[in-house]
Amino acid sequence: MAIATTNPATGEVVREFDELTDDQVEQALQRAHEAFGTYRDTTFAQRSGWLRAAADILDAEVDDLARLATLEMGKTFAAAKAEVSKSAYGLRWYADNAERALADVPWSPASAPEGARVFTRYQPLGPVLAVMPWNFPYWQVFRFAAPALMAGNVGLLKHASNVPQVALAISDVLRRAGLPDGAFQTLLVGSSKIEAIIDDDRVRAVTLTGSEPAGREVGARAGKNVKASVLELGGSDPFIVMPSADLDVTVEQAVTSRLLNNGQSCINAKRFIVHADVADAFTEKMVAKMEALTVGDPMDDGTDVGPMSQAQGVEDLDQQVRDSVAAGARLLTGGEPLGGPGYYYPPSVLTDIPESAPAYREELFGPVAMIFRATGVDDAIRIANDSPFGLGGSAWTTDDAEKERFVNEVETGMMYINKFTESTAEVPFGGAKNSGYGRELADFGPQSFVNAKTIWIQ
Repeated sequence: MAIATTNPATGEVVREFDELTDDQVEQALQRAHEAFGTYRDTTFAQRSGWLRAAADILDAEVDDLARLATLEMGKTFAAAKAEVSKSAYGLRWYADNAERALADVPWSPASAPEGARVFTRYQPLGPVLAVMPWNFPYWQVFRFAAPALMAGNVGLLKHASNVPQVALAISDVLRRAGLPDGAFQTLLVGSSKIEAIIDDDRVRAVTLTGSEPAGREVGARAGKNVKASVLELGGSDPFIVMPSADLDVTVEQAVTSRLLNNGQSCINAKRFIVHADVADAFTEKMVAKMEALTVGDPMDDGTDVGPMSQAQGVEDLDQQVRDSVAAGARLLTGGEPLGGPGYYYPPSVLTDIPESAPAYREELFGPVAMIFRATGVDDAIRIANDSPFGLGGSAWTTDDAEKERFVNEVETGMMYINKFTESTAEVPFGGAKNSGYGRELADFGPQSFVNAKTIWIQ
């Protein structure tokens, strides 16, 4: 895949970039290695100062930075501005909280004599390679970079090839914030160079947010090299609706969650598992709301849903929908790529989905909702768990017993009740099953890429 900015709203190639040569990659790895030798000894106060300065730049330049995201991957301008602001908040949160999260942890073993000191000290690992996706091109990077940098590591960013200008902008923001040379570098390289970078002894850990196939390859490579890794992969999140839920509120939240980021988010609600008693009413309301949305230019204030990020994404989604209908699923609205320039797919709804249909177990990464009927709590949990994915999920009910069952029995890394799944700096983020392993955000962020060293002094 070429490293280029292609405007998803028009299909126009705006700018192309040369991939780094092997010599340039080697130079970057050596800069990271040398930078770590001194950066690891900087203080929390110095690191937090750099992060706060970066946050200030994000706030001051939010419009310009947001336009880049909209230009390169098609999210609405309003959503892009919100993402830049969220990134600034995340930087400040880690500037304020990382030192606490990485403080020495004391222990009291029975065999330790009086006066002995036994504790865990968190120490940085070294250069961390981050393989990041295009769908939240700022937030995904900063949610790795902020905790990793605060822990004393240095960062190497291999961003998605369709958001090179955002990738370079992130490096520029951190450079202008005062981060030392080599402490954070963007590598404009294709996926073919990732294995060699992981293999390099100077790289000590890897984090990837992306597809399940990409995660399997990167995780396997990291494992072969005995290097720490965190994987946040795909999701097909269940959104369970029980009869006690306020249907109007629930449908509103269902549509908002499904179409967040033009339907291209790992934690979008994708499978709507609705109790049979309210399934007809829920479906009717959801279809009406989906059909009322405005699809168009992501820079226009009146646009609800912008384009998908790439032509291939539209083709893949369209094929999944077509194959699902051919297998017996029923299409209630949408289901046809929109004509004209740009990569547009309409808000769509599938129901009566048989197990043989792609929509039953595959992730549909675009503005398509799948509605399933459940006969009760047991059946809802069965359907929710009948998926290879286990990232997040939500359930909508006022019944306390039902809440406890969904919290305890739905197989996900995150479960929200009467709220759809989100990511925020203060709360751990990560999945189960084929949605990956490890945790990001909260205290897990800086603790993911450290040596938790046991110290015993007597």
